[in-house]
Order: sequence, then C-alpha cells, then structure tokens
Amino acid sequence: MSLNELNVNEWLGLDFELLIDARSPAEFNHSHIKNAQNFYALSDDEHKEIGTIYKQNKAHAKVLGARYICKNLDTHLEKIYDKHRVGSLVGIYCARGGMRSHSIASVLGMIGYRVVRLVGGYKAYRNHVLEAINRANEIKFITLFGNTGSFKTKLINSLDESVNLEKLANHLGSVFGSISGIQPSQKAFEDGIFESLLRLKNGVCFIEGESARIGNLTLPKPLYLAMREGVSVEIRASLERRIECIMADYESISDEFFYSCMKKITPFIAKDARLQAIKAFENGDLAMVCEILLTKYYDNVYKKPARVDFSICADDFLQARAELLAIYDDLVRKKF
Repeated sequence: MSLNELNVNEWLGLDFELLIDARSPAEFNHSHIKNAQNFYALSDDEHKEIGTIYKQNKAHAKVLGARYICKNLDTHLEKIYDKHRVGSLVGIYCARGGMRSHSIASVLGMIGYRVVRLVGGYKAYRNHVLEAINRANEIKFITLFGNTGSFKTKLINSLDESVNLEKLANHLGSVFGSISGIQPSQKAFEDGIFESLLRLKNGVCFIEGESARIGNLTLPKPLYLAMREGVSVEIRASLERRIECIMADYESISDEFFYSCMKKITPFIAKDARLQAIKAFENGDLAMVCEILLTKYYDNVYKKPARVDFSICADDFLQARAELLAIYDDLVRKKF
C-alpha cells in the first residue's frame, strides 16, 4: 500500500496530480486548499448525523460512518479512476487529519495510488496560513494608491509579482464593489492571500492600497500594516481615462443594483448630483453616470496616503507599467 504522511511544510512542497478534500461539501465550500477537489467521506447530512451519534455511542458512530464512507467511495472511485491513472501522486486532507482522510487514503493506497496525507488536516494548513500572514512585514510591498478609476487594479492584474486583493475578495472595494456577486468566506480570502504570497520570487510584491475592509471582508492586520509601510506609489489618470476605466466595470449593472447603491451613498453626495446621476442612468448615458460618481462622490471620499514615494500617470498604461517594473527591479537589486 502506497501511503505516506507529511507535515504542512513538506506537504505543500509537492506537486500533486490530484488533491482531495475529504471533508463535507459545506466545509469545502466555505474554504479549501487551492486546486482541491471535494471527494467527501461524509455528506453534509451524514457528517452532522455521525457527529450527533458520536457523543452518545462512539462504536455505533464509527460503524455507521464506515458504511457511509464505503457508499460514497463507490461513487468517488469511478470518477477518480476515470481522470487519474493508478500510480498518480494524490494529496489528501480532512478537517484535522483524522478518519475521513485516512479512510479514503487507505483505499486509494491499496489500489496503487501514491497517497500523501496532510498531518493535522485543514486545521494545520490554516495555522500555517495565519503564521505566514503574520510575517507579512518580511515582504517589501509596492503599494498603489490613487483615485477610483486610475487603473490601479488593472495594473496589478498585469504584473506577475502581485496580490490582487479585489479579485481575491470578489469585490471592487467601493459601494458599487459587489458587482461580481457573493464574496468568499474570511478563511477563503485569507487562504487566497497566502497562496498569492507563496508565489512571490524575490520578496517584493505589488499590491493595491485598500482600506482595512473590502466589502464584508477584513484585511489581516499584519498585511494591512505591511502594505502601509511599503513603497507608496500614487497612480494618476485624466478624468477621460478614468471614466473609460470604470465604464468597463459598470456596463452590465442591473437597475436594482444601481438604485440600491445610489441609496447607500445618499449621505455622501449632493442631492443634485445624485439626481443627475440617476437621470443619466435612466437615459442610458453611462459615461455621464461615471463622471458624476467620480467627481461628485468618489473623489470627495478618497483619502490620500500620508506619504507618496512615486507618482505615475496611467494615461499611457504600458508606460505606467514599465515605470512600476523599474521600481520593482530597483528594490530587488538593492535587496530592499
């Protein structure tokens, strides 16, 4: 039987052909390790049932749990074998590295898969994530600040050594930020940050100077402080280019979403400006809507950073990107 167990540092260093999350679908959907697939030992209802029975009769719970796992494996094995040849390197974990991952790992190992189980399970991974984020001050951040629509996020997207917080949070960081839909859980957000930081090659990272909260999610404090202590770059753009930038984000918003957001900003925008924006929206003039929001709302609530080390105009996007890369290369060359 090919079955091995490793701690989180060793385990994360392997390149698995299949990564299995053996927890229930609800646990998996709340947060999981990147690229994992949910081949659960127990379904949501089964997991809840076994947990209740275990408190009263451990032996009964184990027997019933084993029956459920065998039933679920009957379905999973066909899917696994169909896409992953016997002999493939398979990583597996459950909540704490207990019976759920061990049961599936044992069967796959007996078949001939090279199975590596994560000692401590997802809990160990989470501890590792939090420890890594707590060391965010070891990274030199190049933090982009600037008014809404100045191409900060688009620049971040174009740079390999970067963390896109808005993408990870599925939120644009403003009152209209929930355009893309539901945000991930706080755990999933933090896991995503960790996985992005893990990719960094030289300890230097581009990041956007977000506030402490992005929608319903909170930036981990060590990361927030490290961002603010990094190299501060102000990104500027003409009003025309800024309108162009945010129109791409706002062109598909629904009437319901627009009116809901306009209601939220009522205390922060002049009545005349709010009514003009609504009228422009109803007339299909999205460019005018964006102009009013930028000049009468976003610019008024924007808080400039206390320190600006560099100022870059993004009207020429490629030139702005080149200037940012020059800052990056200089930091790497000087080793901070």
